[in-house]
Amino acid sequence: MHKDSKIREPLIYGVKSYKQISDDICRPVEGKATKSWYIAITFTSIVALWGLGLLIYTIGTGIGVWGLNTTVGWAWDITNFVWWIGIGHAGTLISAVLLLFRQRWRMGINRSAEAMTIFAVMMAGTYILAHMGRTWLAYWVLPLPNQFGSLWQNFNSALMWDVFAISTYLTVSIVFWYLGLIPDFATIRDRAIKPMMKKIYGLLSFGWSGDIKSWIRMEEVSLVLAGLATPLVFSVHSIVSTDFATSILPGWHTTIFPPYFVAGAVFSGFAMVQTLVLIARKLYKLEGYITIKHVEYMNIVIIITGSMVGIAYLTELFTAWYSGVEYEQYAFLNRATGPYWWAYWIMMTCNVISPQIFWFKKLRTSLIVSFIMALFVNIGMWFERFVLIVTSLHRDYLPSSWEMFHPTFVDIGFFVGTLGIFFTLYLLFARFFPVVALNETKSILKTTGADFKE
Repeated sequence: MHKDSKIREPLIYGVKSYKQISDDICRPVEGKATKSWYIAITFTSIVALWGLGLLIYTIGTGIGVWGLNTTVGWAWDITNFVWWIGIGHAGTLISAVLLLFRQRWRMGINRSAEAMTIFAVMMAGTYILAHMGRTWLAYWVLPLPNQFGSLWQNFNSALMWDVFAISTYLTVSIVFWYLGLIPDFATIRDRAIKPMMKKIYGLLSFGWSGDIKSWIRMEEVSLVLAGLATPLVFSVHSIVSTDFATSILPGWHTTIFPPYFVAGAVFSGFAMVQTLVLIARKLYKLEGYITIKHVEYMNIVIIITGSMVGIAYLTELFTAWYSGVEYEQYAFLNRATGPYWWAYWIMMTCNVISPQIFWFKKLRTSLIVSFIMALFVNIGMWFERFVLIVTSLHRDYLPSSWEMFHPTFVDIGFFVGTLGIFFTLYLLFARFFPVVALNETKSILKTTGADFKE
């Protein structure tokens, strides 16, 4: 039997059998919910309802309730949209790209990552709908026949490309996520004692039998979906970046935006995955399946993508200086030294400077340091989008129209509400679905389990 090198650390800790894996991963689904779960979901649900209330208030009253003004026409709405889309990237990247490259460490984290993708894209979608103002006319962005009225979409607009890229990305992500869950649903169905639970998971599993032909077909379909999803990971945020890059505003119209946005999306996405899996690892006692090695691998990706983002920041500064265009130079000088200097330096500290601590193995294998750094990265990436949008807009070519942006309680409350909705959905997912890929983890037990390694 092939065995990994002794140098390589196991991805499954402890003496585990196939039955033990089923017991450990199915326990949160089959057993009663813990008190901490009820406390958490009560809190997140209250925050979610607050956010939904403000969304309804925004749609009913108009986006004048936000802090937008004549000069700053885009602010928290687009900042949060891009932030949520960025977070949604790492899920498909982990599942699709790592599946194509046959990376075994994906097994412990891919299920949480895929769920995160779907919920994050949904949150991004709420900002698109809210930002339209007249949400009931949202169907105008679709290429409908003219029987619906004279709708002439501008297919040269990057905003139209967003519609196709994000909807396709969401559809493929949902199918990819659900496909991997089917064998796990069947396992829960076969283990269930309560008739209602057996019936529900029986319906969810689509009659999965577990024979060799089913596994072969699932493997083939998974590879096809992974092949479709991989270019979508890069296309979605590239297209989002063209919303800015096709403008003539200093600080925006640059060809570096597509790779820069993709690197930033992967950076923030992995940080959110890190946050979620560390919480799930502790709450559901999954230390044997979400190991220090998983955390370290994700931290390595964070430092690589963080360094790429840092290079992009420096490239922007160099390009502005080398261009000799005073407006371009002023845009970046204003970011670093203008009224929003504090936001710029929070961005630089959280995204570029602080991740460098992961060059030290002791720090990148520390769970506490990893959790704190994951929060730092997500804060830093939010400020990156804020700095990019607001500081480029609030001082334009005409000094007489310069104006600061001040968020209202609706801006802040709606954003906090989307966080509440996101974590409520994740808690529900973790309660009723296996957080770790059950059957896929079993497939690597003999090669990466601690009890089987030489």
